[in-house]
Amino acid sequence: MDVYGLVGNPVGHSVSPPMHEAAYEELGMEASYVAFEPAVDEIRAAIGGADTLGIAGLNVTIPFKQDVAELVDTDDVAERIGAVNTIDFRSEGAPRGYNTDAAGVRRAFEHHDVDLAGEKAVVVGAGGAGRAAAFALSDAAAEIHIANRTVDRAIDLASDVPNASGGSLETLDSQISDATVLVNATSVGMESEETPVPAALLHGDLTVLDAVYAPLETRLLREASEAGATTIDGAWMLLFQGVEAFEQWTDREAPVDVMNRALRDEL
Repeated sequence: MDVYGLVGNPVGHSVSPPMHEAAYEELGMEASYVAFEPAVDEIRAAIGGADTLGIAGLNVTIPFKQDVAELVDTDDVAERIGAVNTIDFRSEGAPRGYNTDAAGVRRAFEHHDVDLAGEKAVVVGAGGAGRAAAFALSDAAAEIHIANRTVDRAIDLASDVPNASGGSLETLDSQISDATVLVNATSVGMESEETPVPAALLHGDLTVLDAVYAPLETRLLREASEAGATTIDGAWMLLFQGVEAFEQWTDREAPVDVMNRALRDEL
């Protein structure tokens, strides 16, 4: 039996296990998906132990994504983003590290028939999710503005991303007015009625992706819908990063609909 899993701290809240287990069952695979929670200072030992024990693949979540990037052989996307969320142990030599968060963003837009090429996008947040979103949008040939509470982080990220600019949250007013894509890559709105973008700035020409998936309909998405915008909830990004990891590990086409139903049943 192949064993896959998730490493993070904490991981008790994760909805990844049922999503992946549903895929294994659908395809008749002898595989399991396990959540691992090493101490925050034991990630090196955890990755080495997984390799020794023959774990086939791991997803990586907070707070280990950047630390793990230094322990594996990263692909180009993970190298540019500076974080790893998927490890493949099957290759000879060092485990291979990938970042499927960027693919999760790209495939969420593709699933909703949104062509990003040539569009103007605003990304709110310059943390891990913001980095993944910015690179995904840039690779899809969009023009990007990154707005963040800490301005220096936005400017630093913009300097790493082609065709990007950075500024404070105060730039949202001028930047969103002629944008066609908006991504909330912060945790604002997670289990709360907060929103990172005032309703008055939203308009009907926008497609809005909120990385927050609890609740599925955040205040941002509700107000965007009321303004006539197209909305994409955070579960789509979560789904497709998992789909991308599954396909990387197994070299098989993921049963997307089955994984989506399993994921949403948990949310």
